[in-house]
Amino acid sequence: MDPIKAALQEGRLTLSEYESKLLLASYQIPVARESLVSNHAELDAAMKDIGFPLVLKGASAEISHKTEKGLVLVDIRTAEEARRCFDDLMGSMPRGAQVLVQEMVSGKRELLAGLTRDPQFGPCVMFGLGGIFTEILNDVAFRVAPLSRRDASDMMGEIRARKILDAVRGMEEVDREALANILISLGKIGMDHDVIKEIDINPLIVRNGTPIAVDALVVLDGKPRA
Repeated sequence: MDPIKAALQEGRLTLSEYESKLLLASYQIPVARESLVSNHAELDAAMKDIGFPLVLKGASAEISHKTEKGLVLVDIRTAEEARRCFDDLMGSMPRGAQVLVQEMVSGKRELLAGLTRDPQFGPCVMFGLGGIFTEILNDVAFRVAPLSRRDASDMMGEIRARKILDAVRGMEEVDREALANILISLGKIGMDHDVIKEIDINPLIVRNGTPIAVDALVVLDGKPRA
């Protein structure tokens, strides 16, 4: 079922991280490889498919702020460790919760991309510096959707930390074409789905020059506009 319809039918105004990334992937936005599991058999299959190192995250519609609650376990490198972490997470969450098994995406540069629906201008795409610096530096550029490729390029040049996209300290240049595609696709999602209020991709980690959505949240407003 469509993750947006499923959430609304259940009375939820947010998509889970897993559902959010399913939506992003349907618009060809690169996301971390992951699998939602409920038991050891599914965990073993996910480990075999994704490979190590892994990140395990608690997954429940009732839980927010997973990191602060100790429900994100990173750099898991063996099957034994993964099973132990899985058991710890399941024991810390409400009944019916699941665990998100995710590839560990490594990269020194973290970006932010997203969408917000402005009452006057409608869906607006945002781009900027991500990770722990998002709220501290507030280095973000905005454009009203739909975006042209020129719009996306201009956004990259407007942030104060724009040189982070260049080849620096042994890191290769960020694939600006791929990044532009992400920003354009976010605008398209906002145009296609009136019920979406916000999208937050943070971090968008740059791995070998390619930006990949590692965490994402989609917020709904509960009713489509006429």
